[in-house]
Amino acid sequence: QADGTPTSDRDGGIFRRLYDRVLSWSGHRRAPTILASLSFAESSFFPVPPDVMLAPMCLARPQRAWWFAALCTISSVAGGLAGYLIGRLAFGLIEPWLMESSYREAFLAAVESFDRWGAVYILLAGFTPIPYKVFTISAGVVGMPLLPFILGSTAGRGARFFLVAGLIRQESAFWAAARSRADARGLMQVLPSTGAELAVGEVLREYFALQQGLVTAEEARR
Repeated sequence: QADGTPTSDRDGGIFRRLYDRVLSWSGHRRAPTILASLSFAESSFFPVPPDVMLAPMCLARPQRAWWFAALCTISSVAGGLAGYLIGRLAFGLIEPWLMESSYREAFLAAVESFDRWGAVYILLAGFTPIPYKVFTISAGVVGMPLLPFILGSTAGRGARFFLVAGLIRQESAFWAAARSRADARGLMQVLPSTGAELAVGEVLREYFALQQGLVTAEEARR
C-alpha cells in the first residue's frame, strides 16, 4: 500500500467498524427490517453475517426469537438467489476482483465441490465458516439446478439461524439470572473466569473477521 499499511490490517479495520455498526443496529427501532436487509446482502456481497444482529435481538425480545430466525432464513435465501444470478449472468464482471481477493481459494474449492456433490453441498454450506456468498455465486457459475439450490439453501440457512435462537433459549431460557451447575451465568451462559479474561464481543468480532478472510489466524491471536 502507498501509505505502508498492510492490506490485511486495512481490511480488518474496515471489518471491525462494520461489525460494530451492525451490532449497534440490533437495538434500532427498525431492527427487523435491518436484519432482513443484512441477511439478504450477506448472501451475495456484504461481509458481516446476520448472526451479529440475530443473537442480541433474540435475547432482547425472546417472544419473537423464532420470527427473527424465520426472517433471517427467508431473506438469506432471497439474497442467495441474487448471488446465484450474479454467478450465472454476471460472473465475468466480478471475476477479476474475485480472483485477486481473499475469497479466491474458497471459491475454487466450492466450484469443485459443487461439481462433485451437487445439491448436498449447498445444504451443508450454511454451517461452514466460509462466507455463504461464495457458495451462492459458485452455484450460479456451475449452473446448479434452481429448485435444489432453493431447497438446500432454505434447509441449510434455516437450520443455522434457528439453531442460534434455539441454543440461546436452551442455555438460559432467556433468563438473565440463569446459572448452571458449572457456574456459567447469564443469557449467554459465560463462566465468570472466561468473562474476566475475554471480551466476548471482541472474540466474536475477530471470529467473523477471520471467517471473512480479512485477517489471518496469526493476526486474530494477537
